Amino acid sequence: MSKKKYDNNAPETEQSGLSRRGFLGATAMGGAALVGAGALGSAVMTRESWAAAVKESQAKTHIQPGELDTYYGFWSGGHQGEVRVFGVPSMRELMRIPVFNVDSATGWGLTNESRAIMGESAKYPNGDCHHPHLSMTDGKYDGKYLFINDKANTRVARIRMDIMKCDKMLTVPNVQAIHGLRLQKVPETKYVFANAEFVIPHPNDGTSFDLQAKNSYTMFNVIDAEKMEMAFQVIVDGNLDNTDADYTGKYAASTCYNSEKATDLGGMMRNERDWVVVFNIERIEAAIKAGNYTTLGDSDVPVVDGREGSKLTRYIPVPKNPHGLNTSPDGKYFIAAGKLSPTVSIIDISKLDALFDDKLSSPRDAIVGEPELGLGPLHTTYDGRGNGYTTLFIDSQIVKWNIDEAIRAYNGEKVNYIKQKLDVHYQPGHTHASLTETSEADGQWLVVLSKFSKDRFLPTGPLHPENDQLIDISGDEMKLVHDGPTFAEPHDCIMARRDQIRTKKIWDRNDPFFAPTVARAKKDGINLTSDNKVIRDGNKVRVYMTSMAPSFGLTEFKVKQGDEVTVTITNIDEIEDVTHGFVMTNHGASMEISPQQTSSITFVADKPGVHWYYCSWFCHALHMEMVGQMLVEPA
Repeated sequence: MSKKKYDNNAPETEQSGLSRRGFLGATAMGGAALVGAGALGSAVMTRESWAAAVKESQAKTHIQPGELDTYYGFWSGGHQGEVRVFGVPSMRELMRIPVFNVDSATGWGLTNESRAIMGESAKYPNGDCHHPHLSMTDGKYDGKYLFINDKANTRVARIRMDIMKCDKMLTVPNVQAIHGLRLQKVPETKYVFANAEFVIPHPNDGTSFDLQAKNSYTMFNVIDAEKMEMAFQVIVDGNLDNTDADYTGKYAASTCYNSEKATDLGGMMRNERDWVVVFNIERIEAAIKAGNYTTLGDSDVPVVDGREGSKLTRYIPVPKNPHGLNTSPDGKYFIAAGKLSPTVSIIDISKLDALFDDKLSSPRDAIVGEPELGLGPLHTTYDGRGNGYTTLFIDSQIVKWNIDEAIRAYNGEKVNYIKQKLDVHYQPGHTHASLTETSEADGQWLVVLSKFSKDRFLPTGPLHPENDQLIDISGDEMKLVHDGPTFAEPHDCIMARRDQIRTKKIWDRNDPFFAPTVARAKKDGINLTSDNKVIRDGNKVRVYMTSMAPSFGLTEFKVKQGDEVTVTITNIDEIEDVTHGFVMTNHGASMEISPQQTSSITFVADKPGVHWYYCSWFCHALHMEMVGQMLVEPA
């Protein structure tokens, strides 16, 4: 590897040996890139070296028919409000898990079971999910839950990994717009940490528009991961962006990009430094246990004041409008990306005890490095070998840099901590390496989620897809090996080894997911696995039926115009992958019923006449014949 020093001010052709346009042309031909600004020096890749890189990349990413991927990848669905499941490294989409959206394929947002989970927030048809994160035990993924936020409607949801269905959803009180989300890593995921982004007045009753007032603020929110209930909230100065936790269970930290509490663009950029807020979880728990908290409005959630000067928090000034905050897998550092500064700030977690005990002369003494990486640093991920990988939004690059060498440079030593810069396409936001949020970071694969994709794919009109790019980081140099178009800002992703995720093949009849429906059927005297019956209760009609390929247990039933009809179906097939569906034509009713699952849906029979229902999931050679009719008699 060349030892040529990387010069941030050198022309691009001198830095990498390839112009960016030359890079694009070579990548389009080859599908793999070895651009090592600084690492490759002035060497220009030949046709033969490109061909070799392509062959190596294809061998690594191509998964033969019948073979399985090494990793599960969980992508936020962005404005779609869902979670997408990918195989890595093939980048094949395996499944979509609806969460904050309405999904007619599964009936999520339509069925009684899903609407009960969504609670009052089922009235919202939209979501904007950003950050998927897997639960942990002792700093390793335990395959139990995945949590994700909804910025649009201030919610946090939990997905059970054994069934890959959302089983709990919480609307966070007293705040607006949950953005950054991370989990406690050790000894287990007891808490979900969630940042509320926007400052609002308290009470927010329409009597005040003064967001600079003392009673205007946002909060750091802590959720009990098992109960999916609020544990406590912490008032902060400014607003909050991204967050992460340490490997002791003691500290969490969040970036603040608007320390000014401004509402205009210029005001939000006024300060040269904003801050990272560090939360002492042990002190906060002790304060609440001692009764040193208040509540807000109608909520009984304990609220503590963590504004500057509090013993519960510390504010570390960092430049400028910081965005991402990521914990290194060795547990040593919080690294905050500057966004409007070319730097990231390395916070030494071992100094936080001294910071909280007022033994440091300045909060800035907790910072042990502040390397210049490039323009628009947003997020950092890690390979477990001492290197960070940071997205540069404005440069459209990802930069590989060595953490220890950056710290040595901060202390005056002349050392080139930047190892490589790789062009990505274009304007990258989040980046995530395999197992990087755990102590098992293995440095195999890195995903860059780029916001723009012009000229990378077939044109699709004014609205373009975004671009997820897979990069091989197993060697000394990053290699771009895959472009993947994706829709509506997936935002972030997370990867786990396939052995860490253990899913059911068919439903357990005692599963709590549909337990309320089972209880209702029991009150009606119904055996869900054998009875096919219609029960009338005034203008409420409950229709119970089984399904077994290729027929429903009831092929016809009668109701009256205006009746509220609840159809409950139990799939009594015991064969993996024989999923049924139920669609009542012209009534907006559809749902999935997988083997041994019970699902129910309620609608109003408002149109007299014959209405067909049919199975919507292809289950049998006679799938088309799996139908029935509802007769709606006129009122």
